[in-house]
Amino acid sequence: MEKWECMVCGYVYDPAVGDTAHGIKAGTSFEDLPDDWTCPDCGVGKDMFEKME
Repeated sequence: MEKWECMVCGYVYDPAVGDTAHGIKAGTSFEDLPDDWTCPDCGVGKDMFEKME
């Protein structure tokens, strides 16, 4: 699974880790995150993330 980086603060969403503090289990792909999920560090929406190369 690919990692995604927040273009505002640099937070990296890693599907292998998930976002357990916000109820997102490890193994959840970025595409499968809820539409209302926001960056845990700065609070921006999924539209502010870019796939890492």
